[in-house]
Amino acid sequence: QVQLVESGGGLVQTGGSLRLSCAASGSIFSINVMGWYRQAPGKQRELVARITSGGTTNYAESVEGRFTISRDNAANTVYLQMNSLKPEDTSVYYCIADVPRDLGVGLQVSDRYWGKGTLVTVSS
Repeated sequence: QVQLVESGGGLVQTGGSLRLSCAASGSIFSINVMGWYRQAPGKQRELVARITSGGTTNYAESVEGRFTISRDNAANTVYLQMNSLKPEDTSVYYCIADVPRDLGVGLQVSDRYWGKGTLVTVSS
């Protein structure tokens, strides 16, 4: 089993910054993709940013240029630096980790694990 624990959420004013962290623990040999999703009240969960084990990143258009995702592979930890925060960034932010699992006979799948979420509130 894999556990993900997020930290760093809180209340911040418009234009402020926050840094989220997510540490993965458990039966982990490697992690393919780590990332962040968010879900605001009444809205669907959406991808914010993702990063591969090799460092390739992808961002939602709404956060491009303001948020930066990074990871420490040795520590199985992913970070999300959020700058120039806006009220519309208010959401619960969830960490994800795609952990490979060997099925044998040369086959492999990825199991996605989710954190419990951390609340980010941006006041206007």
